[in-house]
Amino acid sequence: MLLTLRIKLANIKNPPVWRKLVVPAQFSFHRLHLLIQAAFGWENYHLYLFSDKGHQADIVISEPRDEDWREVKDSHKVKLSDVFTQEKQQYQYIYDFGDDWLHLITVEKIEDLQATKAECLGGKGMCPPEDCGGPWGYEALKEKLANPNDPEYEFMREWLGMEEDERWDANYFDLELTKELVRRV
Repeated sequence: MLLTLRIKLANIKNPPVWRKLVVPAQFSFHRLHLLIQAAFGWENYHLYLFSDKGHQADIVISEPRDEDWREVKDSHKVKLSDVFTQEKQQYQYIYDFGDDWLHLITVEKIEDLQATKAECLGGKGMCPPEDCGGPWGYEALKEKLANPNDPEYEFMREWLGMEEDERWDANYFDLELTKELVRRV
């Protein structure tokens, strides 16, 4: 089986940030985690979980840790086909429990096709930088970078490692680069 998944960052607008992936249903949730990391440009520094209700879920799919207070199914062992069973089904992926990047996953299509690799079909918007403070911090960052008179403008540019003539373009999305990064997973 082959799943077409639309994955959108919640609470991000102007522009929205989303990716569309085609993923073999036999892949594990850990592999989906790695695919999302590649497709969005995250750096895999933080913890993550998948569930139907975000942090409020009694059962989550993640990498088990001793301090978990709820049932955790090992993301290396749970296959996508165990959970994604119908079109329009929705699920959540949360990355970085400090910034709480909530990704809304929608199953757009389930096809009776075989594949061994995932593929990125499309997307929009630049992924926020790691550790920028979650959706609200990212919105504030975009405002600061849009205003050279902001007192934090230069600090933010330096923190991001931007060149002197470089501008932050929240609309930027490189489909070919993203396809290559997804193929490598």
